[in-house]
Amino acid sequence: MSVADIVGDVRERGDDALREWSLRLDGVEPARAEPADGLPVEAVLALADRVRRWHELQRPADVRLEVEPGVELERRWLPLRSVGVYVPRSLVSTLVMCAVPAQVAGVERIVVVTPPAGAGLVAAAARALGLDEVWAVGGAQAIAWLAYVERVDKIVGPGNAFVNEAKLLVSRDVAIDLPAGPSEVAVVLGHGADPRIAELELAAQAEHGPDSVCTLVDGEDLEAALAEVERLAPEHVVLLGDAEALAGRIRNAGAIFVGGSSPVAAGDYATGGNHVLPTGGWGRASGGLGLETFLKPVTVQRLSAEGLARVAPVVRALAAVEEMPAHAAAVAR
Repeated sequence: MSVADIVGDVRERGDDALREWSLRLDGVEPARAEPADGLPVEAVLALADRVRRWHELQRPADVRLEVEPGVELERRWLPLRSVGVYVPRSLVSTLVMCAVPAQVAGVERIVVVTPPAGAGLVAAAARALGLDEVWAVGGAQAIAWLAYVERVDKIVGPGNAFVNEAKLLVSRDVAIDLPAGPSEVAVVLGHGADPRIAELELAAQAEHGPDSVCTLVDGEDLEAALAEVERLAPEHVVLLGDAEALAGRIRNAGAIFVGGSSPVAAGDYATGGNHVLPTGGWGRASGGLGLETFLKPVTVQRLSAEGLARVAPVVRALAAVEEMPAHAAAVAR
């Protein structure tokens, strides 16, 4: 059995395959999750408020330009219609990080999947956020179900290696955010830093599981430390002591935490910054979830007869070079 087998089976047989794989791997049938007691609702709503306020500021502007008289370009941002959110077991904070920005963007439908163990807490958090589609199903089969049965426009959320592999497999057919997980942290211990704080940061990240990648970077030589961080491109970077001076120079990281009073846990649970971040070196070319994750740009082009006459010579010249005569003919109106 491989992740590809699971994904392919759900793609071919839909709900029947989902049920069989869920019974085989989780021991229960997929079902809507019922809210459970024990959720710290006030804390969830406090986090949601901060996430909402931070992501509202990220809305990109629509732009319009008259390139030439009679040639107008417009780029406008539209929300996705539907999004699937994968929430690892009991991680209600991750639900907030994924669902609230989607709500801010204006996504019409948000479908949440989460492993059966802990699904009740996730459902309770979803109810507090005004969401009503929460399914107790996890793993690769949940990702395939979102892609091929629910047919959402995009799948977001972190997961283990199996979930990430499934996301990459379905990305040929449905958009994904990025492979997020297993967790990573690089703590740069500079001069004057408290080693105890470094230990706390490493222990907190290791708590995510045995596959967490926790690295202590020697800050004795700040240039060497910077080079090591850039090579790792970790999910989280913590800068302690005089290593705080590197904050403005780091390019390859999901999120940077500056100083001994800036624990990663604060970003995970309370500040409002998004904690769904790139791992596995993806921080070299991508960032974490933001409002734009749930938006798509559409370009609109308007040409008048005068405008078409202005650009037609360029079209004909380039079409000739590229041997596209039908393109050249298309501007003859």
